[in-house]
Amino acid sequence: MTDIHQRKLDHIELCNTADVEGTDHGGLFGDVHLVHDALPELATAELDLRTPFLDHALAAPLMVTGMTGGPAEAGRINAGIARVCADLGLAFGVGSQRVITRDAASATTFQVRSAAPGVVLVGNLGVNQVRDLGVGVVRELVARIEADYLAVHLNPAQELAQPGDEADHDFRSGYATIGALVEALDGRVLVKECGTGLSPKVVRRLASVGVRAVDVSGSGGTSWVKVEALRAQGRKAALGALFAGWGIPTAAAVLGAAGLGPQVVASGGVGDGLTLARALALGADLGGAARPVLQAFLAGGEDGARAFLEDMLEGLRMAMILTGCRRPAELAQAPRVLGPRLQAWQQVLGAQR
Repeated sequence: MTDIHQRKLDHIELCNTADVEGTDHGGLFGDVHLVHDALPELATAELDLRTPFLDHALAAPLMVTGMTGGPAEAGRINAGIARVCADLGLAFGVGSQRVITRDAASATTFQVRSAAPGVVLVGNLGVNQVRDLGVGVVRELVARIEADYLAVHLNPAQELAQPGDEADHDFRSGYATIGALVEALDGRVLVKECGTGLSPKVVRRLASVGVRAVDVSGSGGTSWVKVEALRAQGRKAALGALFAGWGIPTAAAVLGAAGLGPQVVASGGVGDGLTLARALALGADLGGAARPVLQAFLAGGEDGARAFLEDMLEGLRMAMILTGCRRPAELAQAPRVLGPRLQAWQQVLGAQR
């Protein structure tokens, strides 16, 4: 087994069993209160969860965000969850395809089309890998797994905390790299963080190079800095622990990104239907979840993952009824009350808009 395969297995194990949440538990969504409508004049049958996502239409405003790939166990996870997402009409993202450049045979663990032919599939590469490999190789990696889109992940905090010699420490040329990729892939690009959030300044600059969708992936869910700290020893472990709570809380990142042009995916602490509704109320176009879906799958297989995602959607429906909203997009106009911590973040990030 290669070192990168072992790292992927470590990530799966830690995300399944360890305390890997940062200090902003829940992404500040507890500071979002939707106003109850006691006479909504709605029936559940009238609700329409269908949601546009880039060039596709999803059955609901939800995606399972980038997870894993590489070792055989990762392939089993990807295929199983992709099949559930296809059945439910949700988008599905694989983990970083970087491993394919080290082990070509590992491509099979990302190839979920045979298991889920109709799934809206999102590939995954780090911005530094895109820069170093070049757009020609990246196009081949996208085609190799028949992905509809490529998520370009930004994770400088995770890289700086990562043990060993796999980490990247050069974060230059990011915007130019992404702009060239957007052109090469005809706009089929989603840019995502990995648990520390996107600021309005970054979202505006990404929009200026043609990015049509971002996943803010804020703090409040899985802290990949903390995951790396648990894998490390000595100075790296201490550094990772120090920055385990670093980042922009997801609710604040959504407020900052909404209305700047790209579609907004809210991930990071979005693990139930009420939180999903709160994210949509702040201006997200859809929500994203990864770790809780992984845990549900590892505990109960495809039935477990399906039950978890169906529960999320049922919670969203209940929140929509109780706020008088027929469609998810209407939640953005629903009355809301914001708590003091989120208001403070809103004031600071608002200056960047």
